[in-house]
Amino acid sequence: MLSLPFRFRGLLCVLLTATACSPSLQAQSVTEHSDLVFAEASGEQLRLDLYIPPTDSRPQTDARPPLVVWIHGGGWRGGSRKNVPLKQLTEHGYALASISYRLTDKALFPAQIHDCKAAIRWLRGNADKYGYNADRIAVAGSSAGGHLALLTGVSAGVAELEGDVGEHPDQSSAVQAVIDYYGPSDFVLRGKTQPDRAYTTKAGSFALLGGLRDGKISPEMESFAGPATYVGSDDPPLLIFHGTDDRTVLMDQSERMVSLYKSAGLEVELVVLDGAGHGGHSFFADQNYAAAEEFLERHLPPAKSRP
Repeated sequence: MLSLPFRFRGLLCVLLTATACSPSLQAQSVTEHSDLVFAEASGEQLRLDLYIPPTDSRPQTDARPPLVVWIHGGGWRGGSRKNVPLKQLTEHGYALASISYRLTDKALFPAQIHDCKAAIRWLRGNADKYGYNADRIAVAGSSAGGHLALLTGVSAGVAELEGDVGEHPDQSSAVQAVIDYYGPSDFVLRGKTQPDRAYTTKAGSFALLGGLRDGKISPEMESFAGPATYVGSDDPPLLIFHGTDDRTVLMDQSERMVSLYKSAGLEVELVVLDGAGHGGHSFFADQNYAAAEEFLERHLPPAKSRP
């Protein structure tokens, strides 16, 4: 082995250290924009967090990445946008936004879907500023957030669900793909197959739909709030995850959406987790995370490299 004089060894060490620390050669990090206000309603500032992937995670570095909008769960009365189980998508060329919405201690339905749609419109209106693709947006959510993700996906243009919250009323709230993790889709059906969850005062949906205020929930309100009501032939592709042992939201809620989607000739896939309950790390790990990413790559692929 060739031996270098001591002074040259020192110079070589300095050069190697400088090269390793060069910003141009280091892995780039995700750019985070926290606590962005997208609307104000009921005296509350509605905020979102935005994560922009590094250019070295994109197949084409000057292309704008697709955007995935995450809607948190928590029974429509709790939860936080700070818990983002799909954040690793930013390592694979996707921008990610995690949004807040009014909880049931502040407002009842349809305030929650109004807020979600206001967030989509704000994000579309600010795409140039933050650097993602306004024409390629997916929405995803778990539990209560899954319900709102489903409803966002299937109700574009329904005036009563669009609301007038926020700026950018000229922007569309339509999305191009939906991922639902064990969210309720049909409150009428839930009242029949799971009345203990639908009509008890402890149930989040009972408060959401005005049950605590009125003492009961009307069938009209159940239908109004259910994504199953709005499925049509032009709805975006849908991926659903549900556990066989979920006793909070029964599997029949996801099976209902699958049936309606298939009847409308739409693309839908249901991933069943054997033995899984309502939530848990397994929904967002290993082959299940891979299934979500593959679904997004199929419908909203990161920009392809130029020839």
